[in-house]
Amino acid sequence: MANLVTIFGGSGFVGRQVARLMAKRGWRVRVAVRRPDEALFTRTYGAVGQVVPVLCNIRDEASVRAAMSEADAVVNCVNIERAEGKSTFANVFEEGAEHIARISAEMGVARIVHLSGIGVDPESASRYVAAKARGEAAVLQHRPDAIVLRPSVIFGTDDHFYNRFASLARLGPVMPIAGGRSRMQPVYVEDVAQAAAMGAAGEAEPGIYELGGPDVMTLREIVTQTLRVAHRRRLIINMPFWLAGIGAAVLDGAQFASFGLFKNKILGRDQLLLLAKDNVADPDAKGFGDLGIQPTAAEAVIDDYLWRFRPSGQYDAIKNSAKNLRGF
Repeated sequence: MANLVTIFGGSGFVGRQVARLMAKRGWRVRVAVRRPDEALFTRTYGAVGQVVPVLCNIRDEASVRAAMSEADAVVNCVNIERAEGKSTFANVFEEGAEHIARISAEMGVARIVHLSGIGVDPESASRYVAAKARGEAAVLQHRPDAIVLRPSVIFGTDDHFYNRFASLARLGPVMPIAGGRSRMQPVYVEDVAQAAAMGAAGEAEPGIYELGGPDVMTLREIVTQTLRVAHRRRLIINMPFWLAGIGAAVLDGAQFASFGLFKNKILGRDQLLLLAKDNVADPDAKGFGDLGIQPTAAEAVIDDYLWRFRPSGQYDAIKNSAKNLRGF
């Protein structure tokens, strides 16, 4: 019988790509998520019965134990951008990660891959970063043989990065940003998934891998790149952090006051703290080179999905071309 991998958060942005690649390798894939009915699309990644969504809440130990029963490898791709309902940074990034690592050790699961992030620091003022760091430490405590992946900002068709900037560009002639000078190293979601798949399959040495794309850019350069692909001309204004902090506090306050009916998907105070620091891979750390993966540049991919933000969407190029016919 084929090997079995359990992917926690297997229907998410990164997890679904890991599920697809593991199925392509011939593995049986168990997609462990809180809402299996919303993950049914993952069943199409393999043959009938090869990819199966199952109910799992990583905050519940019994649930985690059942999800990784008989698994040969586990991959933790669970991520949240903000605390919502019962899901907090502490119980998802720390407790959940600890449950997965500890139980995988108890059950004798051969390999574990944990998705973390560049710049994790338990002393960070960012609750997101601090919780990620403590979760990573808990994983390594129980599974010193873990493969830990620390990607920079991840881009791809369903990302919350390039898509967010392109969406904001439709709101007006001015594009305010914070942290315009902060450096980032955007990494393609399929490259991250490939690294995770190699780890799960036993093709990567245990350790921490910092994953960054081929280009290091400032946030301002990334926004400029987004506007160029989206065919939008906007005045980019780099706001001082104190001013951006006021706006973020107002938006967070609106989410709190509305009991979550309004979701702050623009800029929160925690996200602002992330923008204050560079997000670039350490050149001395293990990375894509150690895995034999050539990372993909954002320039080669974002045109495939940002076209929908152009003034005329998929017809924008045709419309612009038609302008040249005037006078004939």
